[in-house]
Amino acid sequence: QVQLVESGGGLVQAGGSLRLTCGRSGRPFTGYAMGWFRQGPGKEREFVAAIVRSSGATIYADSAKGRFTISRNNANDSVNLDMNSLKPEDTALYYCAAKEGLGLITGVRSYDYWGQGTQVTVSS
Repeated sequence: QVQLVESGGGLVQAGGSLRLTCGRSGRPFTGYAMGWFRQGPGKEREFVAAIVRSSGATIYADSAKGRFTISRNNANDSVNLDMNSLKPEDTALYYCAAKEGLGLITGVRSYDYWGQGTQVTVSS
């Protein structure tokens, strides 16, 4: 079983930056992609960014483009999300996820493994 653990969340002022890290324990992950999702208060979980394990290709939600950067370290199956120019609407519980096979890389239901989440709060 692949286990994912997020870290790096916290409270930051609008315009600030945070780096989220997703670490892996359990068996190595050799699947297709890893991604970040978030769920704000009273909202559904939504896609933020993903990275293809083999090629390093990335994809971002419109809300993340130009502000967030996803990167990976295949040696230890870790994934980072660098978030800049944070806004109050970025406040959410951020989840790391891993996806074994091909398919909709932006879809919540496409992912096989999930972390417990790390809280990001952006104050105005």
